[in-house]
Order: sequence, then structure tokens, then C-alpha cells
Amino acid sequence: GLFDYPVLMAADILVYDADIVPVGEDQRQHVELARDIAIRFNNTFPGSFVVPEASIPKEGAKILSLQDPTKKMSKSDSNEASYILVMDSPDDIIQKFKRAVTDSDSRIYYSPDKPGITNLMNIYAIATGMDIEAVEQTFEGKGYGAFKTAVGEAVVELLRPLRERSEALLKDRSYLEEAMHKGAEKSCAITDAKVREIYHKLGFVPMK
Repeated sequence: GLFDYPVLMAADILVYDADIVPVGEDQRQHVELARDIAIRFNNTFPGSFVVPEASIPKEGAKILSLQDPTKKMSKSDSNEASYILVMDSPDDIIQKFKRAVTDSDSRIYYSPDKPGITNLMNIYAIATGMDIEAVEQTFEGKGYGAFKTAVGEAVVELLRPLRERSEALLKDRSYLEEAMHKGAEKSCAITDAKVREIYHKLGFVPMK
């Protein structure tokens, strides 16, 4: 798995001729591997693959755990208080932010020495569209309690339309099944054409 997984990710990118791949900072190396494979293959068989570019946001490229701000936020974490889900209720979201791990210093400023607060500042900046400097100015002289609540409320509003849309879609099972079926058909058509193209260039026995 350690060796195969990056190659499988590269295949997922290259088979669709993806040119721009939106990823977090922790996925940069996977896109770089996909680029290396595409370039080397194209050197022998020109024009086979689009060489992808990673699109990594300047802010929010890596959102960290609310309970351990030294590692990234992940829904696979055993502690449910460490991550936020789209379908979390507004109350649950705010409570998770209120319980977020910070430090003993009550000042709100951006610093590698304050990973918990820095993570919350990043999240607030993303949710509100503010830059980090503006966030610092807005909460200057205010305590962690007020800041954590504000972050939670901002995330609630950011996720509200997504949550409401998701709830509506989950009630329409027939639409979801139709969308998945059409998506699978479209995906198979694209991948089948690309695999056949590569088979032909490599001189493999034609696919049936």
C-alpha cells in the first residue's frame, strides 16, 4: 500500500487528463509524482498525458485538528471533537470550537509558537474572507472564549448552504441514484478511451 497508493493516485489524475488539481499542502507530493510520470511517459510517447498542476490555496491549504493542532484535521480521527463535518449541527460546530485546544496566553496573534490559535485564525480567515492581519486587529484585546465562539459561528454560516443543500439531496434518493449512474457512465467512457489509447501506444493486445 505504501508504494502502490501514490501510483494509484497518479493514475486517477492522469486518466482524466486533469490539468489543474485542487489539493491541500499535504497532497503536493502526489501531484508532483503524477507530473513526473506524465513527463517521462510523454518523452517516449508524446502527447499521451496532460501534465497536471497542483492548485494549493494560500490560506487553508492544511486545516489542523481542533484537539491536536500539530496534525491535520481528519474525519478518521477517533476523537470526534477534533474535526468538523458539513452535516454537524450548528450547536455541535460551535461547541467543538469552544473546546478547541489553544494555549495559556490569552492574546490572539498569528505565530508558529501558537499552533492552536493560528489554526483557528486560518479557519476564521477562510470562513469570512478576511486576511490574517484583519483577524488580529478585529480580536485585539479580546479573549479566547469570544474568539472561539466567533470562529464557530463563522463556520456555521459558511457551511449552512452546503448543509441545507445536502439535506435536501438526501431526501431525493431517486435523483441521487440517477446522478451516480450518469456520473459512472461518463467516467467509464473517459477512462476507457484513455486506457485504450495507452494500450495502443504501448503495443499491448487491443482491449475487447
